[in-house]
Amino acid sequence: MSATDTSEPNRRDFLYVATGMAGVVGAAAVAWPFIDQMRPDASTLAASSVEVDVSSVTPGMSLTVKWRGKPVFIRNRTPEEIKAAQDVALGDLKDGNARNANLTADATATDLDRSAGKEKENWLVMVGVCTHLGCVPLGQQGDFGGWFCPCHGSHYDTAGRIRKGPAPENLHIPTFQFISDTTIRIG
Repeated sequence: MSATDTSEPNRRDFLYVATGMAGVVGAAAVAWPFIDQMRPDASTLAASSVEVDVSSVTPGMSLTVKWRGKPVFIRNRTPEEIKAAQDVALGDLKDGNARNANLTADATATDLDRSAGKEKENWLVMVGVCTHLGCVPLGQQGDFGGWFCPCHGSHYDTAGRIRKGPAPENLHIPTFQFISDTTIRIG
């Protein structure tokens, strides 16, 4: 036979192809349970977002909820707390980034960019984990009236921005939205 000769497929060629395909199907059938077990279970998927009723949270009150295994601080700030946060010059901040997942990555840490927006500037929703070593700060404490992490001395202001101490970043703001006047969906 030369390279230009063509021959018809025979029974042996068919058996080779069929055996190879059976091997591929068998390997996939054996591998599927291992691949399938890596998917998150229903409880994890359910925890990817949480809806919180904030109708009873009056100005000056906070609420802590659990989302993805982390505490989330929801605060209805007083007009005095908003004014104190607005009066801070951006140059005085350790971290000038808003760290707000609802905005672009380069958003500045103004009080408005750290809050729930222009219509609901009194509301803060933040992941309650200190950005230094992952401790949980205490609310309405510290030198700036916001949050204080007693473990290593980080002080956050009334907008959750780091002002003093070893923490390198502002408290992070998760993706959230008001789905009604009294309900927030986090995640």
